[in-house]
Amino acid sequence: MELTQYVENLRRELTTAAGVGGEDARALADRLLPSLDAAVRLTLLEALSAAAEEISAELAPGSVDVRLRGGAAGFVVTPPPAPAADAVAGPVEVRLPPAEGDDAAMVRINLRLPANLKALIEDAAAGGGLSVNAWIVRAAAAGLAGEGRTATRPAPAPKPDRIAGESYSGWGR
Repeated sequence: MELTQYVENLRRELTTAAGVGGEDARALADRLLPSLDAAVRLTLLEALSAAAEEISAELAPGSVDVRLRGGAAGFVVTPPPAPAADAVAGPVEVRLPPAEGDDAAMVRINLRLPANLKALIEDAAAGGGLSVNAWIVRAAAAGLAGEGRTATRPAPAPKPDRIAGESYSGWGR
């Protein structure tokens, strides 16, 4: 997807809008427009990346990535993996519920991994032509599907008062 046509359309619209303001506004627009080119391209790429993340959430465990090559944005669509031929049960579909309100935003988490596991994930992601983030999202969705879980979460229970300095660690299931 070539971004130049969108940048040029915006440049044309801004020039037209500046013309209404007179010669001074037109001269100011002529000085500002060249420096806006990179900012507009970056903003378009951010919008495309946000859209790809939303689509990936709906396609999980498949994914969509945006790649920039020579000034043009391209999309890489990775379909969900096909079920194994020796699988007894049919594939389990993981459908994420539609996000509403504050839940519509993507969230960021910190994940601590052993260095060797991180290296394996990076290799697997690179082998599949995915970003590490897209690979982890796909793996998490596939793991949930393999356990037959639904994508909904029960309402959180009220938290008891905790003593300062108290912490928990370990694995839960």
